Amino acid sequence: MPDSVANQIAAGEVIQRPASVIKELVENAIDAQATDIHIVLKDAGRTLIQVIDNGVGMSDTDARLAFERHSTSKIRQADDLFALSTMGFRGEALASIAAISHIELRTCARGNQLGTKLIINASHCESQEPDVCPVGCNFMIKDLFFNVPARRKFLKSNQVELSNIIKEFEKLALVNYNVEFTLSHNGNVLYKLNRGSFKQRIVSIFGHNLDQQLVPLNVETSLVKISGFIGKPENARKRNTLQFFFVNGRYMRHPYFHKAVNSCYNELIPDDAQPNYFLVFDVDPETIDVNIHPTKTEIKFENEMPIWQIVSAAVKETLGRFSVVPSIDFDKEDAPEIPAFTLPHTTTPPAISVDKGYNPFKEKTGSGSATGGGSYVHSSNAMPNWEEFYKNFEKTKQEGFDEFSGTAVDGAMPQEAPIIAVDEGPKSILQLDNRYLLFISQEGVIVIDQHRAHLAVLYNRLIQQIDGMNVVSQRVLFPEIVHFNAAQNVVFEEIETELEKAGFGVSKLSGGDWSINSVPPGLDNVDVIDLLNEVISSVSSGGGNLKDKVFENIALTIATRAAIPYGRQLNSEEMKSLVTDWQSLQNNKYTPNGKLIVNVLTLEQVAKMF
Repeated sequence: MPDSVANQIAAGEVIQRPASVIKELVENAIDAQATDIHIVLKDAGRTLIQVIDNGVGMSDTDARLAFERHSTSKIRQADDLFALSTMGFRGEALASIAAISHIELRTCARGNQLGTKLIINASHCESQEPDVCPVGCNFMIKDLFFNVPARRKFLKSNQVELSNIIKEFEKLALVNYNVEFTLSHNGNVLYKLNRGSFKQRIVSIFGHNLDQQLVPLNVETSLVKISGFIGKPENARKRNTLQFFFVNGRYMRHPYFHKAVNSCYNELIPDDAQPNYFLVFDVDPETIDVNIHPTKTEIKFENEMPIWQIVSAAVKETLGRFSVVPSIDFDKEDAPEIPAFTLPHTTTPPAISVDKGYNPFKEKTGSGSATGGGSYVHSSNAMPNWEEFYKNFEKTKQEGFDEFSGTAVDGAMPQEAPIIAVDEGPKSILQLDNRYLLFISQEGVIVIDQHRAHLAVLYNRLIQQIDGMNVVSQRVLFPEIVHFNAAQNVVFEEIETELEKAGFGVSKLSGGDWSINSVPPGLDNVDVIDLLNEVISSVSSGGGNLKDKVFENIALTIATRAAIPYGRQLNSEEMKSLVTDWQSLQNNKYTPNGKLIVNVLTLEQVAKMF
């Protein structure tokens, strides 16, 4: 197999997008002892990726050999894989990049007066000549994937690719806080990071509001040393969670350790939220294997279980030591016995009064119960007169037989049962557990999830309004200020026009701050800042038309937030109006995000119960 073909195959694994090039070149610069790294981008890396460092540089001979496959490998034998002290070790990155781009390299080794300039086109060296340049390396990667049109075609939009680059940059810049970084795109400086401490680097990247949200964690054992910061429970997020693991200066993904951290926050944060954390592991290189995936983010630990326990204990101890939770019991053997108690009985809440015209966007008033108005009593004294209850059992059973007398025994329910009290259509609807709506049809008992049905109704109306450009913005009395990091800011600038068409009025302030001056109708009780973060996160994932994704995500987010929540009791008018609106939808079986809305309990299934 020719080297050029082998390099293109390797590029498919190593270089997946412009962000992969950034990762490989910056890691090489760090291995070369660079203390100052500049990254220059044009068109999110499609046109140009330039990485300039002040590392040790290369001689003219090394510069030429660096683009040969495996020539820059840091290992000499297989055992070296288990004693790695460098970021790169395979020697495939430069060869893979050269196979799918035009490269211009200027480099000068320390101690040399003259450097070299090298031009490579699709693995072919076109020229090499002496050049006057500073010590270090200056890589210019032009027209990425120019000779692999299929790969270039499947690149996402510029804002999505730039967002991925920034995310990769954040991982590299976070752990290498003793290195200065500069990242610019199309002439605009996105990051200018000075050397400092780990916490200073975190704050520089993600904003000063994190300064008071993090508590330090430090633990050192014979197996591992863990340092870094964890977030306070009250600052847990539902979206855009900042969760970073690093091991020996390398970013890693580790679901097992992630679960260890999350388990320490059980009952401290909502179920749909996750804590922030920035944790650095220092272990013996011989006890980990980083040669699992070409991206080198999947890492296997030899002492995985003991380290899991160390992580869990360290997080719990840190949360308790800094008094960010009321108390944490590590040993429950001596814990005082909790006396039995009886929950007070509650009555069924009154029906909710609403206007005659059912408006799904209007917030309902009144009280509701998530438990349907009942209470579950778990106590030995919950029923002191159980003998009396048993004495009346026979009477109750006989009354039940009397009620069934004269009815058909063919699987149908008794005539007096309210669930069958309908003539045609859903004229009589029941609400079960303040969560489901039930009514009878020819197929059987129709069970509808009230929140999902309302979500589908609202989503359909919003899409029609946005498509027809009928959205009228509502000015807010006090404009809200939202801050986006560099990655979010890039996406937000790209979708600003579409957001305005959807009813948002925003204006840019200094840095990554934006002022929200007006919002679409129906967001009275919605956290607008959280909503915008969700839209940005969804758009950043790529795929589909940008305009459609913005509108669909805004509509889905608004509908999800404004839909009738679980636990709200509805009166008969509200239930009938919701079912009628839901039945009018063209596709009413699933929500826009693919969740089931309706299910049917057939008469055959009912008969089998008896």
